[in-house]
Amino acid sequence: MSAQSSKPTIKLPASAFERSSTWKADQEAKRISTLRLRRQAGQGMTEYIIIVALVAVAAIAVYQYLGQVLRAQTAAVAKELAGEDGTQQSRAAQSAAESAATQAAAKSLKDFTGQAEGSGR
Repeated sequence: MSAQSSKPTIKLPASAFERSSTWKADQEAKRISTLRLRRQAGQGMTEYIIIVALVAVAAIAVYQYLGQVLRAQTAAVAKELAGEDGTQQSRAAQSAAESAATQAAAKSLKDFTGQAEGSGR
């Protein structure tokens, strides 16, 4: 019978070159991962800024139509809280609200699409 002698394999420690190249690869992977996270955080911030800007534009548009109404109503409330008569300011708020309603009814989306018709569509 031939007995094969099984030699145990001995794993030698990696050379300094192998260790440094593995370490460098790990560091590069970590750096790339960090850059991806920063990019994603920047994207989230950009989306947040866009949403805030849209809300601000909507608030400005609402204030354009209702600004006078809000000022008159606030003045009426302030007068009443001070113990004075706020009837005049309440009437001003009512007339401003009616004026705003008239202006809003006068404009529709058709008023803003006139420019698109001349563009060849």
